[in-house]
Amino acid sequence: MTLHAWSSAHYVIALPEGHRFPIAKYALLRDAVVAEGVLPRECVHDPARVPLEDARRVHSADYLERLVRGTMPAAEQRTLGFPWSEGLVERSFRASGGTLEAAQYALGAGIAMNLAGGTHHAFATHGEGFCVLNDVAIAFTALRAQGRIARAAVVDLDVHQGNGTHAIFADDESLFTFSMHGRRNYPFRKVAGRLDVELEDGTADTEYLERLAEALPRALAAARPDLVFYLAGADPHEGDTLGRLKLSFDGLMRRDALVLESCRAIGVPVAIAIAGGYGADIHDTVRVHVNTARVAKGFL
Repeated sequence: MTLHAWSSAHYVIALPEGHRFPIAKYALLRDAVVAEGVLPRECVHDPARVPLEDARRVHSADYLERLVRGTMPAAEQRTLGFPWSEGLVERSFRASGGTLEAAQYALGAGIAMNLAGGTHHAFATHGEGFCVLNDVAIAFTALRAQGRIARAAVVDLDVHQGNGTHAIFADDESLFTFSMHGRRNYPFRKVAGRLDVELEDGTADTEYLERLAEALPRALAAARPDLVFYLAGADPHEGDTLGRLKLSFDGLMRRDALVLESCRAIGVPVAIAIAGGYGADIHDTVRVHVNTARVAKGFL
């Protein structure tokens, strides 16, 4: 079998000069997985726009109205981290569509990947931290409404805690939220998930993998999931400007393999989203994400 992935790289947003969000990584990643032979071009799909009705299961009508109509106040745009544009709206709905389609495909194939997504700082009523729509929350609630799954787990290994996802499902035990993240990193006001593992600045491969190997089985046993959403952030990498951790390329590949092996051992499919990555060299970030796709391909 071949890994299938979804890329919303066609849908770009205009950002001010010097903006810290690495929008270029998505096209670089799409091109790299094909150029390096990880995926054939025909297995990289253009996602459909996620239906508004699916977004409404997660996000408030007021927030979606402001987003779609472009009436977000300047202060809200600053919290989001992006200036509003029609391109931002289109890309956000397409990226969320990619996670939904990857999750649908993973239910049959075992593993699939969105070459975007992981927008875990988006709350029901607002976006923040470069996250407009909460793609995992939308995908999970859509699949649950379709009767395809009843329970799921989020294994969030972005270096930043998924505060938005945690808040959305604070009173809903059908989605188990597990996050392993930097204790002193953004967001500075954390929202408790079902299981949080906090890491000190400078944590490197050995300690990181030991702590993941200890916590992950507990999370999966408690979650009893029909599907796992894996947020494979590149920002724990030692070259990341926002990460504060010290994982190597090899350590991150071992992380990916540990997650996928743990899920395979209990027979649970996995939908991967790439989440964050802010390398001083954007090609290092892309390399981490390509390696995740390479590891995932090996589990099919």
